[in-house]
Order: sequence, then structure tokens, then C-alpha cells
Amino acid sequence: MGQDITLTASDGFKLGAYRADPTGSPKGAIVVIQEIFGVNHHIRSVTDRLAKEGYVAIAPSIFDRTEPNFQTGYSPDEIANARKFIANPDFPAMLRDTQAAIDAVKGVGPVGIIGFCLGGSIAYAAATKLSGLSAAVGYYGGVIVRFADDKPTVPTQLHFGEKDAGIPLTDVETIKSKRPEVEVFIYPGAQHGFHCDERASYDKASADIAWPRSMEFFAKHLKK
Repeated sequence: MGQDITLTASDGFKLGAYRADPTGSPKGAIVVIQEIFGVNHHIRSVTDRLAKEGYVAIAPSIFDRTEPNFQTGYSPDEIANARKFIANPDFPAMLRDTQAAIDAVKGVGPVGIIGFCLGGSIAYAAATKLSGLSAAVGYYGGVIVRFADDKPTVPTQLHFGEKDAGIPLTDVETIKSKRPEVEVFIYPGAQHGFHCDERASYDKASADIAWPRSMEFFAKHLKK
């Protein structure tokens, strides 16, 4: 449905991205930020799904500076390999590349951002530091708690699994207490990655609640 394109960041770095456009006039645009598994089949399917919802959707390859075109699946070995990208993440560089994606679609209307796993943390950081956004949604971002003193400049919504082994509920409570203006939802029994239907931790019941919530949030805040 979509196509591979090239973006140019503010420092001149060129990175890949996957872009999907709706069939009719777009409601706006949404930037999709990947998990640690790259702009893989799942992230492309999320991007396509957003296009079907009426948005121009774009997923920048924020690991291109480290390993161009990296994408992988969810076997134990693949997960272990993908973890190398979060050993020492360069958040400023990933935010530059995220800004390049925002800039590439801002001409179509208001821009939102949605991210998963690492991308959930990037989406939150983008809401506090980047320009051109109107709303942000983050799913199970593990380091959001480290950024919680930074206040988002746009409406922000966060989703967490109750049984996420990597994000204790104490972290979620810290976020809620520091950022009462942010919408925070906790899904009973859900693990990390509960939204991804290609992972063993997929929780359809939670995903079927979280996605409509996200779409309603964007519909409310991405108005031309």
C-alpha cells in the first residue's frame, strides 16, 4: 500500500522511511515510530492501517545511522540482536530523524505521532522537544519515566501493560503523578508489546481497546 522514501534530517543525514497515503483527502498526518525491531512488517502494517483511517502515515527508519535498513522479527534470537540498539541510544539523533518525518508531512494538515516500545519513549520525547506536532500517543515506552519531568507541549496519551516485565507499575505511577495532564491507561493482564499481533505477548482484548482510544484521541486533536 505504501512506498519507501528518503528523508533528510537537519544535519544532512539521509534516512529511509515508509509512507502510506489515504485514498481520499487526508485528515492530517501521523508519524509512526518503530520498536527496536526496525520498520519491519508490523510497523508497515500499522502505517498502512493509519492510512486506511484517513491519515498520511510515515515511519522513519530511526536506526539508519547505526545499521541502514535494519528490520527483524520476534524470535528470541532476533529480540536479543535488536537489543543492541538500546544499549546506548542516541536520543538526540533519533529525535532529529523524527523531526525530519514530521517536516515531510506537515503540509497535509495537523500532525500526530504514535510510537511503540522504544518508539513510545521517542513519541513522548517528541511531544516535549519537537516542533510541528498536535498530539502524541505512546505505547509501553520504557524510558518515559526518565523524561517525566519534561512537560509535553501537545496533548499526550500513554498506554501500558499491567504485566510489562520491563516497566514496573511504580514507573507508571511516577509518570501519572508528575504529569497529571497526560492521559495514562493501564491494561490489566497485558504484557510488553501487547499491541503487536506478531509477538507472543499480543493481547487482542487490550489492543482492541487501546487502538480505538488512540484513534479517538487523534480525531479530537488533529483537526484542520
